[in-house]
Amino acid sequence: MTPVTGAPLWTAEEAAAATGGTATGVWVAAGMSIDSRTLEPGDLFVALEGPNHDGHDYVAAALQLGAAAALVARRPDGLAADAPLLIVPDTLQALRDLARAARARSRARVIAVTGSVGKTGTKEALRTVLAAQDRTHANVGSLNNHWGLPLSLARLPEDAAYAVFEMGMNHPGEIVPLSRLARPHIALVTTVAAVHSAHFTSVEQIADAKAEVFAGIEPGGAAVLNRDNPFFDRLRAAGRARGIACFTGFGESADADVRLVRAVADAAGSDVTARLGDTTLDYRVNIPGRHWVINSLAVLATAGAAGADVAAAARAMALVAAPRGRGNRHRVEIDGGAFDLIDESYNASPTSMAAALAVLGDSQVGDGGRRIAVLGDMLELGDAAAQRHAELLAPVAAAGIDLVYTAGPAMAHLWDRLPRGLRGGHAVDSAALAPLVAAAVGAGDVVMVKGSAGSRTGLVVRALLALAVDAEPAPRAANGG
Repeated sequence: MTPVTGAPLWTAEEAAAATGGTATGVWVAAGMSIDSRTLEPGDLFVALEGPNHDGHDYVAAALQLGAAAALVARRPDGLAADAPLLIVPDTLQALRDLARAARARSRARVIAVTGSVGKTGTKEALRTVLAAQDRTHANVGSLNNHWGLPLSLARLPEDAAYAVFEMGMNHPGEIVPLSRLARPHIALVTTVAAVHSAHFTSVEQIADAKAEVFAGIEPGGAAVLNRDNPFFDRLRAAGRARGIACFTGFGESADADVRLVRAVADAAGSDVTARLGDTTLDYRVNIPGRHWVINSLAVLATAGAAGADVAAAARAMALVAAPRGRGNRHRVEIDGGAFDLIDESYNASPTSMAAALAVLGDSQVGDGGRRIAVLGDMLELGDAAAQRHAELLAPVAAAGIDLVYTAGPAMAHLWDRLPRGLRGGHAVDSAALAPLVAAAVGAGDVVMVKGSAGSRTGLVVRALLALAVDAEPAPRAANGG
């Protein structure tokens, strides 16, 4: 039996009972993995079959790396006769079965987080502030889809007090099964905006898709909604139709239950004063941007709905850091000085682009430095793509950006509208743009890089980080399932 490196998560007997599968050998798993490259010793390796990879091809490697067992739909060739396995008809369905069993045995207060922007950052902030009070579990990264959410649920420790699950979608109907699987006690909708509009005919339809998070709400559950969003009433009505009676609104509106009183911004974040009923809270958010101030209100409102100590949650907001690719900052030392890099490369929408440009505009440059925006295409905007990219000229101008670099066919619509003095360079894609930006950046600059994940603006981030005088070569990628 493979040694377990953490508290037991699944025994062979429990996993077989949950899935209706057949376990071979006696094993205990401390965690779960679907990727042999990130597998930890003691994990149950789940061999998922996808359009590009079949996890069964990596079962042998996973067991050699210390997997406790492998969840498979067939026995891969070349395994030892006594290899520890859990054999099921369908590995994705078995993963859902494990998720359902983990949820059934859990006593955690379960929180579902969705919204057009801010899901991952708010989820991570909730993880941080709730973990300061009791054991808290949450999705890793953005594991928020039809396989990521079941995996995250199946990893739920039995003794967790809080569980926070992000739920994403880009088509109608995708959140309903996720919510019904997670059965949240609290559903948070960060905001509704024109994101993924290629798959929707209106923003109202996007709001309705976000309201699907209420489909699996537990009896007596609560909803936390953005009081400043024009779809607040629509979302509240959808929640009431699902039997929700308790709603908490957050924002700047006078009607907000968790209301922003004051936010004093500086280069590193904001000092915030918020009002909750008769209670006034003063706290620090150590991430720049007005959107992070609003996110913090959502966090406090959700913590309160979950029964946590809201004052303690407010104090813990100072511990929250921006997730990778969502506004985290790097100081890059180069010959002759240094420049600041704001990494927003994970994803982009018109709303989040405007917020990131505002943060860049508020950033302090060094002597002779410039505010440089490096922008890749925003995807899934459908017929509105050309207009939405061209409209970025307004937030670029409002932020006082000095130089703009763009990549991709959609960003060409912004490039065509830029005044000549703001034009840094345009390229067909991020790979072609990266060397242009790397050659232009200098000491004192502040550079913000943002684009949808599919536009691969992370290539520009890596090129800029590689300029550091002490930068090491990037590691080679490993093979894995």
